[in-house]
Amino acid sequence: MKRIFLFILTNLAVVLVLSVTARLLGVDRFLTQNGLNLGALLGFAAVFGMGGSFISLAMSKWMAKMSVGAVVIEQPQNPTERWLVETVQRLSQQAGIGMPEVAIYDSPEINAFATGASRNNALVAVSTGLLGQMRADEVEGVLAHEISHVANGDMVTLALVQGVVNTFVIFLSRVVGYVVDRALSGNRDEDSGGVGIGYYVTSIVCEILFGILASIVVMWVSRQREFRADAGGAHLAGRGKMIAALERLRLMHEPSQLPSQMAAFGIAGGRGGFMQLFASHPPLEERIAALQAAC
Repeated sequence: MKRIFLFILTNLAVVLVLSVTARLLGVDRFLTQNGLNLGALLGFAAVFGMGGSFISLAMSKWMAKMSVGAVVIEQPQNPTERWLVETVQRLSQQAGIGMPEVAIYDSPEINAFATGASRNNALVAVSTGLLGQMRADEVEGVLAHEISHVANGDMVTLALVQGVVNTFVIFLSRVVGYVVDRALSGNRDEDSGGVGIGYYVTSIVCEILFGILASIVVMWVSRQREFRADAGGAHLAGRGKMIAALERLRLMHEPSQLPSQMAAFGIAGGRGGFMQLFASHPPLEERIAALQAAC
């Protein structure tokens, strides 16, 4: 309950900061007596679209620790923790990035994720289920995959893509809302900038619909980054270890329970059929086949 409360409070704080920023920049007044100010609207959309995405990126490590209860290993307390830290350190040196924080979170599912604002300010976390059910070589393949995400700058890339599509979703939904409202109202002139209920209803509906379409784009980018992270993991740990890790996941795989902010950077995931359009990961069979074809 405490984690949920903190999550809601954090998101409210982000919205407040963005609202104040938009007011200070004057871009929140895009509805004028003369109609829709497209320049101000684009600025408003960028503040909430790009700003929200990059604030989330800046807070990603803290949010990850809070969401899954990940405990950072400050001083290894047992051989498993010592091996984990040493392996991440070795892989990070190979990848040419700064040493990430290494954490363990309590979960029976086999998964791991990486997050952080930059290549040299990252977090790699693994579940207790992964450590308990995978061999050391398979865990190394998983860690190499996550380190590759960090080295490739995937967190920043997806934040940028998400920010751009969010900006256009906000912008276009309000433009369509305004056009529809004008068509329904007969060009009324109201203190609210000449808009009625049609503007608000249409904007909300369009934001939902455009958001669904935008998520398809973001998830497609995420799936391409997964193939690249698999290839990077194979380079760092060896193709055999990377394939072994994915094979173990395929045999024991259950739907990921990671929060949405980290799901794109987990090792597990992937759905088939139509829902694959909204999956952050390709099917494990496709990922394994891609690595085998590269041999």
